[in-house]
Amino acid sequence: MRIGVDVGGTNTDAVIMDGRTVLSTDKVPTSANVSDGIVGAISHVIEDAAIDAAKIRGVMIGTTHFTNAFVERRGLLPVGIIRIALPSSRGIPPSTDWPEDMVQAIGQCHHMIRGGYQFDGRVADPLDELAVAEAARDIRARGLKTVAVTGLFSPVSADMELRAEEIIREEIPDVQITLSSRIGRMGILERENAAVMNASLADLSKKVIDSFRAALKKLHIEAPFYVSQNDGTLMSADFVEKYPVLTFASGPTNSMRGAAYLSKLEDALVADIGGTTTDFGMLSNGFPRESSITVDIGGVRTNFRMPDILSFGLGGGSLVHSEGGEVRLGPQSLGYRLVNKARVFGGDTLCATDIAVAAGYAQIGDRSQVSDLDEDMVKMGRARIHQMIADGVDRMKICAEPLPLVLVGGGSILVSDDIPGTSEVIIPQHAGVANAIGASIAQVSGETDRVFAYESTGREAAIETAKQEAVDRAIEAGADAGTLEILELEELPLAYMPGGAVRIRVKVAGDLSRV
Repeated sequence: MRIGVDVGGTNTDAVIMDGRTVLSTDKVPTSANVSDGIVGAISHVIEDAAIDAAKIRGVMIGTTHFTNAFVERRGLLPVGIIRIALPSSRGIPPSTDWPEDMVQAIGQCHHMIRGGYQFDGRVADPLDELAVAEAARDIRARGLKTVAVTGLFSPVSADMELRAEEIIREEIPDVQITLSSRIGRMGILERENAAVMNASLADLSKKVIDSFRAALKKLHIEAPFYVSQNDGTLMSADFVEKYPVLTFASGPTNSMRGAAYLSKLEDALVADIGGTTTDFGMLSNGFPRESSITVDIGGVRTNFRMPDILSFGLGGGSLVHSEGGEVRLGPQSLGYRLVNKARVFGGDTLCATDIAVAAGYAQIGDRSQVSDLDEDMVKMGRARIHQMIADGVDRMKICAEPLPLVLVGGGSILVSDDIPGTSEVIIPQHAGVANAIGASIAQVSGETDRVFAYESTGREAAIETAKQEAVDRAIEAGADAGTLEILELEELPLAYMPGGAVRIRVKVAGDLSRV
């Protein structure tokens, strides 16, 4: 048996599953102390299912802690940044084009050092080990606790980053180090940004994981727990402590995986309508379609794997504004105050949920509390809700043919009409806790993305090497080697590079080794 938990800005959802069968679900408002919300939600599902905590074999948690901390510039550590790339990239130092407040918070200490590889793994310039040691001494003198190391073409060969890590630890034994080759893809600037972001969360990641451990201990659950990452798969608790940045956007991803499971569809549009926002995504082979472009997080560009998500301010708590004969919804929202402030719950604030109840198609709260609303205003509000969903469909689709649309999340009650551009609109059973279900059924993945020179390595050898690297990373993250399957294998010839250069990307996924 597994427990899945998803901590959102409005609600904390929990589900207990026996294999792939849902036994019990619960949705509680997210508390100021997030761990308290987790304890409450898990306690409810265990009690409702009448399950002994000793029978739980795994707990899967999706969290927005790290995304919110970075976006809000909260709880971040200043980072010592080391780039191994000179004489390349001299003209663009680290933290270029960052928001000024972010530079002040974490990105002012940086060192550019000679070294790096060419695209095919040949040495471009030897590593200047003395310069690395000098940089480490400067970082130690500044009292920094975390370091991000980025090397030129390090996804092809991480040897220089690994050697730099050894040198840094000789100078600062207790420092926390992030290597860019473990996180980002080929582009050095975006990969460096991702490494710095990860390093800045080093202290918070330990605190969050420790709080999760304490919550489960309070519940007498001794099973291992895992945390969702942004490609729809899981990481072990220890892995998350090292790479918290990989949890970014895991909430919408969990919802999409849950939508795939609940609807039995592998290729479909998904709209996760929460209390504050609607997140649109596309399922491809049961997993979220990944973004193929640079992703901006908190004003910083990155290139690590992220789902292709479209978010806008429509949710159950979205405030309703009526001006000049027009009705507008959001982006402001009641958030977790929905259950107290919405009119159908006895409050005095008009929101999207009130419109759906007044229109007669949502059965929640006390409809008599909205019986005085102007009929024309309700009709316009209902039309505006559905128009916003239709706009999301148009922006996410990449083909003209109608596709099924799966609605999940507590705000799925906002939609009742057909949506243009879709073949059908599906609201599956347990749609309100699809995010927690997505977390509970998640697998473990591994990925590699690097350039090979086919003229020297050969195509078959290069592909086998890439496959093995992806498998090794999945096993490191906690996957059962015997269950791993290849989900994606891409070959992209690079015509502008010599030697028959081809970029190969492989992604594998499998079941957890201990659950």
